[in-house]
Amino acid sequence: MDTLIVVLIAAAVVIALAVAWAAVYRKRGEAQLAEAKRAADRILEDANKAAASRVKEADLEAKEKLLQMRSEFDKQAQQRREEMKVSERRLQQKEENVDRKTQQLDSRIAEVEKRDAAIAARERRVEERENELNALIDEQRHKLEQISGLTIEQAKQELTRGIENEAKLEAANIIKRIETEATELGTIKARKILGMAIQRMASDYVAENTVSVVDLPSEDMKGRIIGREGRNIRALELATGVDLIVDDTPEAVILSGFDPIRREVARISLERLMQDGRIHPARIEELVEKVRQELDQKLFEEGEAAAFSLGITDINPEVLKLLGRLRYRTSYGQNVLVHSLEVAQLAALMAVELGVNDTIAKRGGLLHDIGKAIDREMEGTHLELGRQVLEKYGEKREVIHAMECHHGDYDPTTVEAVLVNAADALSAARPGARREILENYVHRLERLESIANNMDGVSKSFAIQAGRELRIIVNAEKITDEQSIWLSKDVARKIESELQYPGQIKVTVIREMRTVEYAK
Repeated sequence: MDTLIVVLIAAAVVIALAVAWAAVYRKRGEAQLAEAKRAADRILEDANKAAASRVKEADLEAKEKLLQMRSEFDKQAQQRREEMKVSERRLQQKEENVDRKTQQLDSRIAEVEKRDAAIAARERRVEERENELNALIDEQRHKLEQISGLTIEQAKQELTRGIENEAKLEAANIIKRIETEATELGTIKARKILGMAIQRMASDYVAENTVSVVDLPSEDMKGRIIGREGRNIRALELATGVDLIVDDTPEAVILSGFDPIRREVARISLERLMQDGRIHPARIEELVEKVRQELDQKLFEEGEAAAFSLGITDINPEVLKLLGRLRYRTSYGQNVLVHSLEVAQLAALMAVELGVNDTIAKRGGLLHDIGKAIDREMEGTHLELGRQVLEKYGEKREVIHAMECHHGDYDPTTVEAVLVNAADALSAARPGARREILENYVHRLERLESIANNMDGVSKSFAIQAGRELRIIVNAEKITDEQSIWLSKDVARKIESELQYPGQIKVTVIREMRTVEYAK
Protein backbone atom coordinates (compact mmCIF):
# COMPACT_ATOMS: atom_id res chain seq x y z
CA MET A 1 0.00 0.00 0.00
CA ASP A 2 2.77 2.34 0.88
CA THR A 3 4.49 1.48 -2.33
CA LEU A 4 1.42 2.37 -4.38
CA ILE A 5 1.21 5.70 -2.62
CA VAL A 6 4.85 6.40 -3.41
CA VAL A 7 4.34 5.53 -7.03
CA LEU A 8 1.31 7.76 -7.27
CA ILE A 9 3.19 10.63 -5.64
CA ALA A 10 6.05 10.16 -8.04
CA ALA A 11 3.67 10.12 -10.96
CA ALA A 12 2.04 13.29 -9.78
CA VAL A 13 5.45 14.95 -9.46
CA VAL A 14 6.41 13.92 -12.96
CA ILE A 15 3.14 15.23 -14.33
CA ALA A 16 3.64 18.53 -12.53
CA LEU A 17 7.15 18.83 -13.91
CA ALA A 18 5.90 18.06 -17.40
CA VAL A 19 3.22 20.69 -17.14
CA ALA A 20 5.81 23.23 -15.95
CA TRP A 21 8.23 22.42 -18.82
CA ALA A 22 5.37 22.61 -21.31
CA ALA A 23 4.48 26.08 -20.06
CA VAL A 24 8.14 27.13 -20.36
CA TYR A 25 8.44 25.81 -23.91
CA ARG A 26 5.14 27.46 -24.88
CA LYS A 27 6.37 30.85 -23.72
CA ARG A 28 9.69 30.31 -25.54
CA GLY A 29 7.84 29.36 -28.77
CA GLU A 30 5.58 32.37 -28.54
CA ALA A 31 8.62 34.61 -28.11
CA GLN A 32 10.35 33.01 -31.11
CA LEU A 33 7.17 33.38 -33.17
CA ALA A 34 6.95 37.02 -32.28
CA GLU A 35 10.60 37.50 -33.17
CA ALA A 36 10.06 35.71 -36.52
CA LYS A 37 7.12 37.97 -37.29
CA ARG A 38 9.25 41.04 -36.57
CA ALA A 39 12.07 39.68 -38.78
CA ALA A 40 9.59 38.96 -41.58
CA ASP A 41 8.23 42.48 -41.33
CA ARG A 42 11.78 43.89 -41.54
CA ILE A 43 12.59 41.68 -44.55
CA LEU A 44 9.36 42.70 -46.26
CA GLU A 45 10.07 46.36 -45.58
CA ASP A 46 13.64 45.99 -46.93
CA ALA A 47 12.32 44.21 -50.02
CA ASN A 48 9.82 46.96 -50.65
CA LYS A 49 12.54 49.57 -50.35
CA ALA A 50 14.87 47.62 -52.67
CA ALA A 51 12.08 47.11 -55.21
CA ALA A 52 11.29 50.79 -55.14
CA SER A 53 14.97 51.69 -55.69
CA ARG A 54 15.26 49.11 -58.57
CA VAL A 55 12.18 50.63 -60.17
CA LYS A 56 13.70 54.07 -59.94
CA GLU A 57 17.02 52.81 -61.40
CA ALA A 58 15.22 50.99 -64.23
CA ASP A 59 13.26 54.11 -64.94
CA LEU A 60 16.46 56.15 -65.09
CA GLU A 61 18.20 53.57 -67.34
CA ALA A 62 15.20 53.52 -69.66
CA LYS A 63 15.23 57.29 -69.90
CA GLU A 64 19.01 57.32 -70.61
CA LYS A 65 18.60 54.59 -73.23
CA LEU A 66 15.76 56.52 -74.82
CA LEU A 67 17.89 59.69 -74.91
CA GLN A 68 20.83 57.76 -76.43
CA MET A 69 18.62 56.13 -79.10
CA ARG A 70 17.08 59.50 -79.90
CA SER A 71 20.57 61.02 -80.27
CA GLU A 72 21.70 58.20 -82.56
CA PHE A 73 18.52 58.50 -84.57
CA ASP A 74 19.11 62.22 -84.94
CA LYS A 75 22.71 61.56 -86.12
CA GLN A 76 21.59 58.93 -88.62
CA ALA A 77 18.81 61.17 -89.83
CA GLN A 78 21.31 64.05 -90.28
CA GLN A 79 23.76 61.76 -92.13
CA ARG A 80 20.95 60.48 -94.31
CA ARG A 81 19.89 64.04 -95.09
CA GLU A 82 23.48 64.93 -96.06
CA GLU A 83 23.73 61.84 -98.28
CA MET A 84 20.46 62.76 -99.92
CA LYS A 85 21.80 66.27 -100.50
CA VAL A 86 24.97 64.85 -102.11
CA SER A 87 22.85 62.48 -104.23
CA GLU A 88 20.67 65.38 -105.26
CA ARG A 89 23.73 67.43 -106.28
CA ARG A 90 25.13 64.49 -108.27
CA LEU A 91 21.78 63.92 -109.90
CA GLN A 92 21.57 67.59 -110.74
CA GLN A 93 25.09 67.48 -112.26
CA LYS A 94 24.17 64.40 -114.26
CA GLU A 95 21.05 66.10 -115.52
CA GLU A 96 23.12 69.13 -116.52
CA ASN A 97 25.64 66.85 -118.28
CA VAL A 98 22.84 65.03 -120.06
CA ASP A 99 21.34 68.34 -121.14
CA ARG A 100 24.74 69.56 -122.38
CA LYS A 101 25.41 66.29 -124.25
CA THR A 102 21.93 66.43 -125.72
CA GLN A 103 22.63 69.93 -127.01
CA GLN A 104 25.98 68.77 -128.42
CA LEU A 105 24.29 65.78 -130.04
CA ASP A 106 21.65 68.01 -131.57
CA SER A 107 24.34 70.31 -132.97
CA ARG A 108 26.29 67.34 -134.34
CA ILE A 109 23.16 65.92 -135.92
CA ALA A 110 22.61 69.26 -137.57
CA GLU A 111 26.20 69.31 -138.81
CA VAL A 112 25.89 65.74 -140.13
CA GLU A 113 22.70 66.64 -141.93
CA LYS A 114 24.47 69.64 -143.50
CA ARG A 115 27.40 67.41 -144.52
CA ASP A 116 25.03 64.80 -145.96
CA ALA A 117 23.36 67.49 -148.01
CA ALA A 118 26.75 68.81 -149.19
CA ILE A 119 27.94 65.27 -150.05
CA ALA A 120 24.75 64.56 -151.94
CA ALA A 121 25.17 67.77 -153.91
CA ARG A 122 28.83 66.91 -154.60
CA GLU A 123 27.87 63.41 -155.74
CA ARG A 124 25.36 64.88 -158.14
CA ARG A 125 28.04 67.23 -159.51
CA VAL A 126 30.56 64.36 -159.82
CA GLU A 127 28.00 62.23 -161.62
CA GLU A 128 27.24 65.06 -164.02
CA ARG A 129 31.00 65.58 -164.62
CA GLU A 130 31.50 61.86 -165.16
CA ASN A 131 28.73 61.82 -167.76
CA GLU A 132 30.37 64.76 -169.49
CA LEU A 133 33.79 63.01 -169.46
CA ASN A 134 32.32 59.79 -170.85
CA ALA A 135 30.68 61.75 -173.62
CA LEU A 136 34.00 63.49 -174.39
CA ILE A 137 35.87 60.15 -174.39
CA ASP A 138 33.36 58.61 -176.77
CA GLU A 139 33.66 61.65 -179.00
CA GLN A 140 37.49 61.49 -178.97
CA ARG A 141 37.47 57.76 -179.65
CA HIS A 142 35.12 58.28 -182.60
CA LYS A 143 37.41 61.02 -183.97
CA LEU A 144 40.52 58.79 -183.57
CA GLU A 145 38.82 55.92 -185.39
CA GLN A 146 37.93 58.28 -188.22
CA ILE A 147 41.49 59.69 -188.41
CA SER A 148 43.37 56.32 -188.16
CA GLY A 149 40.90 54.25 -190.07
CA LEU A 150 41.23 51.48 -187.38
CA THR A 151 38.67 50.10 -184.99
CA ILE A 152 39.41 49.57 -181.30
CA GLU A 153 40.18 45.84 -181.77
CA GLN A 154 42.53 46.56 -184.67
CA ALA A 155 44.35 49.21 -182.62
CA LYS A 156 44.78 46.70 -179.76
CA GLN A 157 46.26 44.11 -182.12
CA GLU A 158 48.74 46.64 -183.56
CA LEU A 159 49.76 47.74 -180.08
CA THR A 160 50.19 44.12 -178.88
CA ARG A 161 52.31 43.29 -181.92
CA GLY A 162 54.60 46.28 -181.30
CA ILE A 163 55.06 45.40 -177.60
CA GLU A 164 55.79 41.76 -178.51
CA ASN A 165 58.52 42.79 -180.94
CA GLU A 166 60.10 45.11 -178.33
CA ALA A 167 60.00 42.32 -175.70
CA LYS A 168 61.70 39.86 -178.08
CA LEU A 169 64.41 42.39 -178.86
CA GLU A 170 65.00 43.13 -175.18
CA ALA A 171 65.08 39.40 -174.34
CA ALA A 172 67.68 38.83 -177.04
CA ASN A 173 69.82 41.64 -175.61
CA ILE A 174 69.50 40.16 -172.11
CA ILE A 175 70.52 36.71 -173.36
CA LYS A 176 73.53 38.17 -175.13
CA ARG A 177 74.55 40.10 -171.99
CA ILE A 178 74.18 37.00 -169.81
CA GLU A 179 76.34 34.97 -172.17
CA THR A 180 78.98 37.70 -172.13
CA GLU A 181 78.96 37.89 -168.34
CA ALA A 182 79.13 34.10 -168.09
CA THR A 183 82.20 34.09 -170.31
CA GLU A 184 83.85 36.86 -168.33
CA LEU A 185 82.98 35.45 -164.90
CA GLY A 186 83.65 31.81 -165.76
CA THR A 187 87.17 31.89 -164.35
CA ILE A 188 86.06 33.57 -161.12
CA LYS A 189 83.24 31.09 -160.60
CA ALA A 190 85.56 28.18 -161.31
CA ARG A 191 87.98 29.45 -158.68
CA LYS A 192 85.14 29.82 -156.20
CA ILE A 193 84.01 26.26 -156.83
CA LEU A 194 87.57 24.99 -156.38
CA GLY A 195 87.86 26.97 -153.14
CA MET A 196 84.65 25.43 -151.80
CA ALA A 197 85.89 21.98 -152.73
CA ILE A 198 89.21 22.59 -150.98
CA GLN A 199 87.37 23.84 -147.89
CA ARG A 200 85.22 20.72 -147.78
CA MET A 201 88.32 18.56 -148.11
CA ALA A 202 89.51 20.00 -144.78
CA SER A 203 86.49 18.59 -142.94
CA ASP A 204 88.42 15.56 -141.65
CA TYR A 205 90.96 17.75 -139.87
CA VAL A 206 88.19 20.00 -138.51
CA ALA A 207 86.35 16.95 -137.19
CA GLU A 208 89.46 15.93 -135.26
CA ASN A 209 89.39 19.28 -133.44
CA THR A 210 85.62 19.65 -133.00
CA VAL A 211 84.48 16.07 -132.29
CA SER A 212 84.94 13.77 -129.29
CA VAL A 213 84.03 10.08 -129.22
CA VAL A 214 82.67 8.37 -126.10
CA ASP A 215 82.84 4.58 -125.96
CA LEU A 216 79.73 2.78 -124.77
CA PRO A 217 79.68 -0.47 -122.77
CA SER A 218 76.94 -1.89 -125.02
CA GLU A 219 74.53 -0.99 -127.80
CA ASP A 220 71.64 -0.95 -125.30
CA MET A 221 73.15 2.15 -123.69
CA LYS A 222 72.28 4.20 -126.80
CA GLY A 223 68.57 3.81 -126.11
CA ARG A 224 69.01 4.89 -122.49
CA ILE A 225 71.04 7.92 -123.55
CA ILE A 226 68.32 8.93 -126.03
CA GLY A 227 65.54 8.35 -123.47
CA ARG A 228 61.81 8.27 -123.94
CA GLU A 229 60.92 10.46 -126.94
CA GLY A 230 64.49 11.77 -126.89
CA ARG A 231 64.15 13.68 -123.61
CA ASN A 232 67.51 12.54 -122.16
CA ILE A 233 69.58 13.47 -125.21
CA ARG A 234 67.76 16.82 -125.46
CA ALA A 235 68.42 17.56 -121.80
CA LEU A 236 72.12 16.74 -122.22
CA GLU A 237 72.42 18.88 -125.35
CA LEU A 238 70.66 21.83 -123.70
CA ALA A 239 72.73 21.55 -120.51
CA THR A 240 76.12 21.29 -122.26
CA GLY A 241 75.63 23.10 -125.58
CA VAL A 242 77.10 20.13 -127.45
CA ASP A 243 75.43 18.10 -130.18
CA LEU A 244 75.19 14.35 -129.47
CA ILE A 245 75.31 12.21 -132.59
CA VAL A 246 73.98 8.70 -132.06
CA ASP A 247 74.41 6.86 -135.35
CA ASP A 248 75.34 3.40 -136.59
CA THR A 249 78.84 3.58 -135.12
CA PRO A 250 79.04 0.48 -132.90
CA GLU A 251 79.24 1.15 -129.16
CA ALA A 252 80.14 4.82 -129.57
CA VAL A 253 78.52 8.26 -129.30
CA ILE A 254 79.96 11.33 -131.02
CA LEU A 255 80.05 14.71 -129.24
CA SER A 256 80.17 17.60 -131.72
CA GLY A 257 80.91 21.22 -130.77
CA PHE A 258 83.52 23.87 -131.48
CA ASP A 259 84.07 24.74 -127.78
CA PRO A 260 86.41 22.07 -126.31
CA ILE A 261 85.47 22.91 -122.73
CA ARG A 262 81.81 22.20 -123.50
CA ARG A 263 82.81 18.93 -125.17
CA GLU A 264 84.92 17.97 -122.18
CA VAL A 265 82.02 18.70 -119.79
CA ALA A 266 79.68 16.65 -122.00
CA ARG A 267 82.17 13.75 -122.26
CA ILE A 268 82.80 13.51 -118.51
CA SER A 269 79.10 13.90 -117.72
CA LEU A 270 78.10 11.17 -120.18
CA GLU A 271 80.70 8.75 -118.84
CA ARG A 272 79.57 9.34 -115.26
CA LEU A 273 75.92 8.96 -116.22
CA MET A 274 76.70 5.56 -117.77
CA GLN A 275 78.58 4.52 -114.63
CA ASP A 276 75.83 5.76 -112.33
CA GLY A 277 73.01 4.21 -114.36
CA ARG A 278 70.48 6.92 -113.44
CA ILE A 279 69.92 8.72 -116.73
CA HIS A 280 67.05 11.22 -116.62
CA PRO A 281 66.79 15.00 -117.22
CA ALA A 282 67.00 16.07 -113.56
CA ARG A 283 70.03 13.88 -112.91
CA ILE A 284 71.66 15.10 -116.13
CA GLU A 285 71.35 18.78 -115.14
CA GLU A 286 72.63 18.07 -111.62
CA LEU A 287 75.62 16.05 -112.86
CA VAL A 288 76.56 18.54 -115.61
CA GLU A 289 76.67 21.35 -113.06
CA LYS A 290 78.84 19.23 -110.77
CA VAL A 291 81.21 18.38 -113.62
CA ARG A 292 81.48 22.08 -114.52
CA GLN A 293 82.59 22.86 -110.96
CA GLU A 294 85.13 20.02 -111.00
CA LEU A 295 86.44 21.16 -114.38
CA ASP A 296 86.94 24.68 -112.99
CA GLN A 297 89.15 23.15 -110.31
CA LYS A 298 90.97 21.14 -112.96
CA LEU A 299 91.57 24.29 -115.00
CA PHE A 300 93.14 25.90 -111.96
CA GLU A 301 95.39 22.89 -111.49
CA GLU A 302 96.37 22.97 -115.19
CA GLY A 303 97.37 26.64 -114.92
CA GLU A 304 99.23 26.03 -111.67
CA ALA A 305 101.14 23.14 -113.21
CA ALA A 306 102.07 25.23 -116.26
CA ALA A 307 103.36 28.07 -114.09
CA PHE A 308 105.21 25.66 -111.79
CA SER A 309 106.95 24.03 -114.77
CA LEU A 310 108.52 27.43 -115.49
CA GLY A 311 109.40 28.09 -111.86
CA ILE A 312 106.74 30.80 -111.40
CA THR A 313 104.84 30.47 -108.11
CA ASP A 314 103.36 33.90 -107.33
CA ILE A 315 100.60 34.21 -109.96
CA ASN A 316 97.10 35.14 -108.75
CA PRO A 317 94.75 32.08 -108.53
CA GLU A 318 92.22 33.71 -110.87
CA VAL A 319 94.93 34.22 -113.49
CA LEU A 320 95.98 30.58 -113.03
CA LYS A 321 92.40 29.50 -113.72
CA LEU A 322 92.36 31.56 -116.93
CA LEU A 323 95.75 30.08 -117.85
CA GLY A 324 94.27 26.61 -117.44
CA ARG A 325 91.45 27.48 -119.82
CA LEU A 326 94.06 27.96 -122.55
CA ARG A 327 94.55 24.18 -122.50
CA TYR A 328 91.22 23.97 -124.33
CA ARG A 329 91.83 26.95 -126.62
CA THR A 330 93.43 26.75 -130.05
CA SER A 331 94.79 29.47 -132.32
CA TYR A 332 95.15 28.52 -135.98
CA GLY A 333 95.08 24.90 -134.85
CA GLN A 334 97.81 25.41 -132.24
CA ASN A 335 97.11 24.75 -128.55
CA VAL A 336 97.39 28.15 -126.86
CA LEU A 337 98.71 26.85 -123.51
CA VAL A 338 101.46 24.85 -125.21
CA HIS A 339 102.18 27.89 -127.38
CA SER A 340 102.39 30.14 -124.27
CA LEU A 341 104.85 27.74 -122.60
CA GLU A 342 106.99 27.72 -125.75
CA VAL A 343 106.97 31.52 -125.92
CA ALA A 344 107.93 31.77 -122.22
CA GLN A 345 110.81 29.33 -122.62
CA LEU A 346 112.12 30.96 -125.82
CA ALA A 347 111.88 34.47 -124.34
CA ALA A 348 113.65 33.37 -121.15
CA LEU A 349 116.51 31.68 -123.08
CA MET A 350 117.07 34.79 -125.21
CA ALA A 351 116.89 37.03 -122.15
CA VAL A 352 119.59 34.99 -120.42
CA GLU A 353 121.81 35.21 -123.49
CA LEU A 354 121.31 38.99 -123.68
CA GLY A 355 121.73 39.52 -119.95
CA VAL A 356 118.32 41.12 -119.32
CA ASN A 357 115.57 40.22 -116.85
CA ASP A 358 114.63 36.64 -117.79
CA THR A 359 111.86 36.57 -115.13
CA ILE A 360 109.98 39.43 -116.80
CA ALA A 361 110.48 37.84 -120.23
CA LYS A 362 109.34 34.41 -119.01
CA ARG A 363 106.29 35.80 -117.20
CA GLY A 364 105.32 38.03 -120.13
CA GLY A 365 105.67 35.09 -122.54
CA LEU A 366 103.50 32.84 -120.38
CA LEU A 367 100.74 35.47 -120.01
CA HIS A 368 100.94 37.09 -123.44
CA ASP A 369 97.78 35.30 -124.72
CA ILE A 370 95.84 35.27 -121.43
CA GLY A 371 93.11 37.39 -123.05
CA LYS A 372 92.21 34.47 -125.34
CA ALA A 373 90.78 32.65 -122.33
CA ILE A 374 87.86 35.11 -122.22
CA ASP A 375 87.72 36.70 -125.68
CA ARG A 376 84.88 34.36 -126.68
CA GLU A 377 82.74 35.54 -123.77
CA MET A 378 83.56 39.28 -123.60
CA GLU A 379 83.78 42.10 -126.10
CA GLY A 380 87.26 43.30 -127.07
CA THR A 381 90.51 42.01 -128.51
CA HIS A 382 92.57 39.52 -126.55
CA LEU A 383 95.22 42.24 -126.07
CA GLU A 384 92.75 44.61 -124.38
CA LEU A 385 91.16 41.86 -122.33
CA GLY A 386 94.56 40.51 -121.30
CA ARG A 387 95.74 43.96 -120.18
CA GLN A 388 92.55 44.42 -118.13
CA VAL A 389 92.99 41.04 -116.44
CA LEU A 390 96.66 41.56 -115.58
CA GLU A 391 96.03 45.08 -114.27
CA LYS A 392 93.13 43.81 -112.19
CA TYR A 393 95.23 41.12 -110.51
CA GLY A 394 98.31 43.25 -109.85
CA GLU A 395 100.85 42.19 -112.46
CA LYS A 396 103.91 44.40 -112.93
CA ARG A 397 103.83 47.08 -115.57
CA GLU A 398 106.83 45.50 -117.36
CA VAL A 399 104.95 42.20 -117.74
CA ILE A 400 101.79 43.95 -119.00
CA HIS A 401 103.86 45.97 -121.48
CA ALA A 402 105.52 42.77 -122.79
CA MET A 403 102.09 41.19 -123.20
CA GLU A 404 100.49 44.10 -125.08
CA CYS A 405 103.40 44.52 -127.52
CA HIS A 406 103.50 40.94 -128.87
CA HIS A 407 101.35 41.78 -131.94
CA GLY A 408 102.99 45.11 -132.76
CA ASP A 409 99.97 47.19 -131.74
CA TYR A 410 102.19 49.09 -129.28
CA ASP A 411 105.80 50.16 -129.71
CA PRO A 412 108.02 48.19 -127.29
CA THR A 413 110.05 50.27 -124.84
CA THR A 414 111.84 47.37 -123.10
CA VAL A 415 114.07 44.57 -124.35
CA GLU A 416 111.81 41.98 -122.67
CA ALA A 417 108.81 43.17 -124.74
CA VAL A 418 110.86 42.75 -127.94
CA LEU A 419 111.90 39.23 -126.85
CA VAL A 420 108.29 38.20 -126.16
CA ASN A 421 107.28 39.47 -129.59
CA ALA A 422 110.12 37.51 -131.25
CA ALA A 423 109.39 34.36 -129.24
CA ASP A 424 105.70 34.53 -130.21
CA ALA A 425 106.66 34.74 -133.89
CA LEU A 426 109.10 31.82 -133.54
CA SER A 427 106.54 29.56 -131.81
CA ALA A 428 103.85 30.38 -134.36
CA ALA A 429 106.08 30.13 -137.43
CA ARG A 430 107.70 26.76 -136.76
CA PRO A 431 106.68 24.05 -139.29
CA GLY A 432 103.28 22.46 -138.55
CA ALA A 433 102.47 24.81 -135.66
CA ARG A 434 99.33 26.42 -137.07
CA ARG A 435 96.56 25.91 -139.58
CA GLU A 436 94.61 28.91 -140.81
CA ILE A 437 91.39 27.09 -141.72
CA LEU A 438 90.57 25.92 -138.18
CA GLU A 439 90.86 29.44 -136.79
CA ASN A 440 88.55 30.81 -139.48
CA TYR A 441 86.14 27.98 -138.79
CA VAL A 442 86.09 28.67 -135.05
CA HIS A 443 85.65 32.42 -135.62
CA ARG A 444 82.69 31.69 -137.89
CA LEU A 445 81.05 29.55 -135.20
CA GLU A 446 81.70 32.23 -132.59
CA ARG A 447 80.20 34.84 -134.90
CA LEU A 448 77.11 32.65 -135.37
CA GLU A 449 76.53 32.49 -131.62
CA SER A 450 77.27 36.21 -131.25
CA ILE A 451 74.60 37.11 -133.83
CA ALA A 452 72.00 35.08 -131.95
CA ASN A 453 73.02 36.29 -128.47
CA ASN A 454 72.65 39.94 -129.51
CA MET A 455 68.94 39.46 -130.30
CA ASP A 456 66.36 40.47 -127.66
CA GLY A 457 64.92 37.64 -125.58
CA VAL A 458 67.69 35.11 -126.35
CA SER A 459 68.87 33.19 -123.28
CA LYS A 460 71.74 31.29 -124.91
CA SER A 461 72.73 29.82 -128.26
CA PHE A 462 74.87 26.95 -129.53
CA ALA A 463 76.49 26.46 -132.94
CA ILE A 464 76.42 22.69 -133.62
CA GLN A 465 76.75 20.23 -136.48
CA ALA A 466 80.11 21.82 -137.44
CA GLY A 467 78.39 25.17 -137.95
CA ARG A 468 75.56 23.84 -140.10
CA GLU A 469 72.96 24.45 -137.37
CA LEU A 470 72.40 27.24 -134.84
CA ARG A 471 70.20 26.38 -131.87
CA ILE A 472 68.75 29.33 -129.98
CA ILE A 473 67.12 28.98 -126.55
CA VAL A 474 64.84 31.92 -125.77
CA ASN A 475 63.34 33.22 -122.54
CA ALA A 476 59.74 31.94 -122.50
CA GLU A 477 58.63 34.96 -120.44
CA LYS A 478 59.89 37.47 -123.02
CA ILE A 479 59.31 35.66 -126.35
CA THR A 480 55.99 34.17 -127.46
CA ASP A 481 55.52 31.32 -129.91
CA GLU A 482 54.71 33.74 -132.73
CA GLN A 483 57.74 35.89 -131.91
CA SER A 484 59.94 32.78 -131.99
CA ILE A 485 59.03 32.29 -135.65
CA TRP A 486 60.02 35.86 -136.53
CA LEU A 487 63.19 35.55 -134.43
CA SER A 488 64.37 32.56 -136.49
CA LYS A 489 63.71 34.50 -139.70
CA ASP A 490 65.52 37.63 -138.42
CA VAL A 491 68.57 35.61 -137.34
CA ALA A 492 68.66 33.78 -140.68
CA ARG A 493 68.54 37.07 -142.60
CA LYS A 494 71.28 38.56 -140.42
CA ILE A 495 73.51 35.53 -140.96
CA GLU A 496 72.98 35.78 -144.73
CA SER A 497 73.96 39.46 -144.73
CA GLU A 498 76.97 39.28 -142.38
CA LEU A 499 78.63 35.88 -142.94
CA GLN A 500 80.05 33.94 -145.84
CA TYR A 501 79.73 30.15 -145.65
CA PRO A 502 79.31 27.14 -147.91
CA GLY A 503 75.95 25.37 -148.11
CA GLN A 504 73.23 26.43 -145.69
CA ILE A 505 72.80 26.98 -141.95
CA LYS A 506 69.73 25.73 -140.11
CA VAL A 507 68.38 28.13 -137.44
CA THR A 508 66.37 26.39 -134.70
CA VAL A 509 64.60 28.45 -132.01
CA ILE A 510 63.62 26.54 -128.84
CA ARG A 511 61.05 28.01 -126.45
CA GLU A 512 60.54 26.01 -123.27
CA MET A 513 58.50 26.78 -120.15
CA ARG A 514 59.66 25.15 -116.89
CA THR A 515 58.06 25.18 -113.46
CA VAL A 516 59.95 23.80 -110.44
CA GLU A 517 58.60 22.96 -107.00
CA TYR A 518 60.15 20.99 -104.15
CA ALA A 519 58.27 18.43 -102.05
CA LYS A 520 59.32 18.85 -98.41
